[in-house]
Amino acid sequence: MATPAPFARTLTAFTLTAILVSGQLYVVIPLLHDMATGWATSADGLTWLVTAFGIGYGVGFLVFGPLSDRYGRRRLLMIGLPLAAVTTALVALSPSPEVAMALRALQGVAVATFPPAGMAYLAERLEPGRRVAAIASVTGAFLASAVVLQVAAQLLVDTIGWRGMFALSAAGFAVAALGLRAVMLPDRPREKAGSLLSAYRPLPGLLFHRVLTLRYLATIMLMVSFVAVYTGLQIYGVSSPADLLALRAAGLPAIVLVPVVMPWLARFRATARVMAFYAAAALVLAAIGFTGTAVLVVLLALYVAAITGGLPSMNEAISADAGPSRGTALALFSFALAIGGSIGPQVAAAFGGFTPLMYGLAIGMALAVLAALASTRTARAAR
Repeated sequence: MATPAPFARTLTAFTLTAILVSGQLYVVIPLLHDMATGWATSADGLTWLVTAFGIGYGVGFLVFGPLSDRYGRRRLLMIGLPLAAVTTALVALSPSPEVAMALRALQGVAVATFPPAGMAYLAERLEPGRRVAAIASVTGAFLASAVVLQVAAQLLVDTIGWRGMFALSAAGFAVAALGLRAVMLPDRPREKAGSLLSAYRPLPGLLFHRVLTLRYLATIMLMVSFVAVYTGLQIYGVSSPADLLALRAAGLPAIVLVPVVMPWLARFRATARVMAFYAAAALVLAAIGFTGTAVLVVLLALYVAAITGGLPSMNEAISADAGPSRGTALALFSFALAIGGSIGPQVAAAFGGFTPLMYGLAIGMALAVLAALASTRTARAAR
């Protein structure tokens, strides 16, 4: 048996990189007003900076997931992370919103090398007994980035400006590339039978799979709600800047604690966990709409806990029914997350107010529960 990757060093490097990578989707949200002032435009219009990144991020998953299977996880990351550093630095130099949107899309493509290659590496190279904890931790880091990068941006924007935030992120990608280079084991030899295009042949079948398609749709809704909640907090002026900082930080304890209990929750079927967590998220969103800001910190913490548990559970559910094309199926799962994240800001802006947004998202999450239920029944009938 091949020597496993060192657990502590690998998990530390991958967790920090995951926060930086996924955080690029959210880092713009606290910067919107500062960017709008600099360019003399509206903050609502600049939500497309989030969407542009999300589109590039999603496309990148479809491109790089199969490529990591063909050429190796480490090789792909040693190309992708330096490219992420360059494109992020270019965003900092953007002279106009239009240029920034184009560069954000390119940044998203480059950054997308990490999730499919990184998650596959953990599943392949860590000791089997430690893989569940590692994957849950890195998945939690992807979610934690929504809080960590927004809090960092809000704290630093007055000091270094929005351009400084992107310059700082670019430096972070350079450091991440060096860190992963130091901890990752060399790629194993891989067969390259067939043409390069043959690596993409499983995509259509998985995308229109009668079980997996429902789960991808539910995944999109989960991410729409997650990003829309935080965008709504920003653009509708629900709280003062100080209170907004506390609201963003409210989810961090849940993001840290839920992965700790996931090995215990693993005794329940992944699809059952998906439906339970999604239903809890729907109920909390409805409660936020009903109560307003009275207990918003507590309800947001509960909401983030539900999302933190639902995301890795859906990852498991998709993996379990993907057959031999597991890597490509999980790339599509990441693609669904990116699409949901890119739609979220537009959904938030479309509702015109925070309370109707919460009710609308609650309905959307309830529909996601029904999609997950339908996928479970379809999978059982097919067996």
